[in-house]
Amino acid sequence: MNADPAALSPSTAQEMPAPDGPLSRARPGRERIMAAIRTAAVAEFSLHGLKGTSTQAIAARAGLTKPQLHYYIAGKEELYEELLMQVLHAWKVVFSFEDASDPATVLGDYIRKKLDHAFDNPEISRIFTREVLDGGRNLDRYWPNAQAWTQKKVDIINGWIARGQMRPLDARLLLMHIWAMTQSYADYAIQTRVMLGLPPDAPIDREPIARELVAFVLAGCGIGSPASPQAFIRSC
Repeated sequence: MNADPAALSPSTAQEMPAPDGPLSRARPGRERIMAAIRTAAVAEFSLHGLKGTSTQAIAARAGLTKPQLHYYIAGKEELYEELLMQVLHAWKVVFSFEDASDPATVLGDYIRKKLDHAFDNPEISRIFTREVLDGGRNLDRYWPNAQAWTQKKVDIINGWIARGQMRPLDARLLLMHIWAMTQSYADYAIQTRVMLGLPPDAPIDREPIARELVAFVLAGCGIGSPASPQAFIRSC
């Protein structure tokens, strides 16, 4: 249902396009309002999931009335799917193995990027986690691509193993372990601060965490750090 522009606040009404006019006339204002709606939706979905989130809550957080919200979106389901797909596409782009030549550098960069994403985008990361916990019914279209992306990484890791650059291991489990260790800092941010003895809103120094995670994973793979001359030590 479209809202009556005359019933809106003056600033919002000016930004809303006339129903019979070109959308481009109010494009800057519309984009700003859509950005506010998406930000509000991310916060609500990360806290309550799709089922527990109402369009009323999204509207209130975005500073709109419910009729105003429905002027811009058809419903929460379409908005949720859009945000979820954006998250998954961003992960595909950010967490690729850009250079497959040196496992220490590639894995180290991968871990740091995943950790940075967890710290910088905890709410977005939790949308995915909550969807999985709710059964993952909205991820059916995503899994085939995710399996294909994972297989590419597995092939690269298995190539390192075949060339003696790291010890034999299950490449899929390695990737899952890296994901679990880094995702923890998004899903359990409150617990992290408690265990580190930090106030609820205190910033977390991520550099020691990144160094420890990288060193931990590389040691488990039997390889040295990117700056270390230590070579792979073959296991008998």
